[in-house]
Amino acid sequence: MNAKLFLTTILLLAVLTACANTLTPEPVGTDIANLPVVVTTQSPTATEPPLVPSEQSPQETTEYEPTALIPTEVIPAEPISIAAYNLGTPWEIAFLPDGRFLITERSGTLALVDGDETVRIPIADVFEQGESGLLGMALHPDFEANQWIYLYLTYQEAGELVNRVERHRLENDILADTMVIIDGIPGSSNHNGGRIEFGPDGLLYVTTGDAQTSSQSQDINSLAGKILRLQDDGSIPENNPFGNAVYSYGHRTPQGLAWDEHGRLWSTEHGPSGLGSGYDELNLIEIGGNYGWPEIQGDQTREGMIIPLLQSGSNETWAPGDLEIVDGRAYFVGLRGSTLYTVPLNNLTPESLERHFVQEFGRLRALRLGPDGLLYMGTSNTDGRGRLRENDDKVFRIDWRQLP
Repeated sequence: MNAKLFLTTILLLAVLTACANTLTPEPVGTDIANLPVVVTTQSPTATEPPLVPSEQSPQETTEYEPTALIPTEVIPAEPISIAAYNLGTPWEIAFLPDGRFLITERSGTLALVDGDETVRIPIADVFEQGESGLLGMALHPDFEANQWIYLYLTYQEAGELVNRVERHRLENDILADTMVIIDGIPGSSNHNGGRIEFGPDGLLYVTTGDAQTSSQSQDINSLAGKILRLQDDGSIPENNPFGNAVYSYGHRTPQGLAWDEHGRLWSTEHGPSGLGSGYDELNLIEIGGNYGWPEIQGDQTREGMIIPLLQSGSNETWAPGDLEIVDGRAYFVGLRGSTLYTVPLNNLTPESLERHFVQEFGRLRALRLGPDGLLYMGTSNTDGRGRLRENDDKVFRIDWRQLP
């Protein structure tokens, strides 16, 4: 082989390798306004422009500051791809048995993603203000038989914000047979809770915020500032600790729920970051446990109150979102922290906390382990507190096994 032919071959191989390593987003749809059900098949632009400030007005808050401007949209050399984009504040992800997946969008639409098509289903009565709106979602453990979907949403009544959990049946991509599971959860534009999950016991767990009235967290007769536990029809389990829906109390605004291989319940929770401190938490939840808010924070102690097994301290704010536990490690995302955090549950120390994609994609809220064994991670840059990129918000698909 002569020298010219050899050099030409090397250059061609380099070009092909670069092309093979380029990520191409998988299209999922466009606008998320409260419209009738629509199907969209938009493709993203090949080259994304620089970041631009959000056109939404920042929500009034004492909890977060806008995410810093990120200089580029280039995806790092990590095991990651785009599963969905052009979403509006995605809050929760759930996977259907047929391979499609659902995403709640906080403005009040349920996005049903099927490859390059997205069907958007409007949800009635949703009122979005600050941290309120259409939030958590869970599929019934026997979904294949009953097709039941549970949703946590905020509505407005007599000028006040209120939260409830509803059950729907998904039939031909339409929600039917609506049933209210629990109502009257105090709502607010901040500290609104909203995560719902079925536990290994088949019961429904619901996180609620203190609705900016911290005294409610210590009141076991209030639904605010709690983790609740219910039967799938909303009735109270016989072994709940206080004879009502309350499972644990003394919470500020718990955001993530997950169970480890031993059946233990863990939760992520926002600390008072707007007060000049962080004190975000990773808690091991005990039935009937009092987690101290607003009486204690961080490593402060008081008799009868439980301190977090890991907390961010006063100099760092995670503002944690959803939580997953995989292979003995906790994975959780940060809104203000704009990071995917991982920590081995057998070594819960600040030194063992690992950080991935730091400030790479902006605010991060949703996190879900898919049936393909990959983590699905959603951004939250359209929530009025972040910085927009082209095609935000997105859901990324991550192979956690290959994280450094």
